[in-house]
Amino acid sequence: MPSPKASRSAGRSGGSPVLGSSNGRYEFMSLNRAPPPHLLQRQGSDPATARLRASESPTRRRGSGSSTGSTGGQGLPEEDSIRLNPSIIGVALSSLLAIDLWLSKRLGVCACEDSSWGSIRPLMKLIEISGHGIPWLAGTAYCLYKSDSAAGQEVMLNLFVALLLDLVLVGIVKAVVRRRRPAHNRMDMFATFSVDRYSFPSGHATRAAMCGRFLLAHLVLAAPLRVLVLLWASMVGLSRVLLGRHNVTDVVFGFWMGYCQYNLVEMLWLSPQVLQGLLGQLA
Repeated sequence: MPSPKASRSAGRSGGSPVLGSSNGRYEFMSLNRAPPPHLLQRQGSDPATARLRASESPTRRRGSGSSTGSTGGQGLPEEDSIRLNPSIIGVALSSLLAIDLWLSKRLGVCACEDSSWGSIRPLMKLIEISGHGIPWLAGTAYCLYKSDSAAGQEVMLNLFVALLLDLVLVGIVKAVVRRRRPAHNRMDMFATFSVDRYSFPSGHATRAAMCGRFLLAHLVLAAPLRVLVLLWASMVGLSRVLLGRHNVTDVVFGFWMGYCQYNLVEMLWLSPQVLQGLLGQLA
């Protein structure tokens, strides 16, 4: 009979229940290793089978499960890692967009009558109408009809074509980009169309930049009038932001687009011969 002291020492060492005795000694089997061969022979078991059973013990299964879980949680899929690590260009564009929206909202001081500069809103709307496409098309067509010289008719005809080209290009870009107008904008503009519900780019800014370059290049103007043309083009672009019609980037891109449109007009310039042929067909 084993002594209580031996039993307690065996319990503290983490042994398993008694499996059998050999030569008056009791044998204990650990849960983490297979039983001795002589005990396996007494029980009629194969040593390889016993080792397999020992490897499939609950302790081993728990250990393997925890190791698998820890291994699986060490890394994320490649596509998730890409999403969690945005590029520098994406962060820069997001920051610029946030600055653009914040600055546009701060500058929209004439968006309504209750704004801080709401008292000059009628003046800003008058400047807005001065850069609208319909007054420019109507005025150019009238000057083309009333012009007596071939040179004047040539200039007015090319200006009319430039205005039509501006309407087409701006409409295409707006339909492709589809950027909404600022939230503080009031849709009370003069003679709007379906594409005018989009904001990028500013059609008034493109028209002001293109017509400003056209007038300075093809009309003989005194110095005060040239300054007035530049001031008018600048005020048209500024009014778009003050009225809350556009964001700052819409106007900046509109100025650049109008500047480039004038270069296109110069490339497609209609000569007096082409003008005479068109007038002959209309007559």
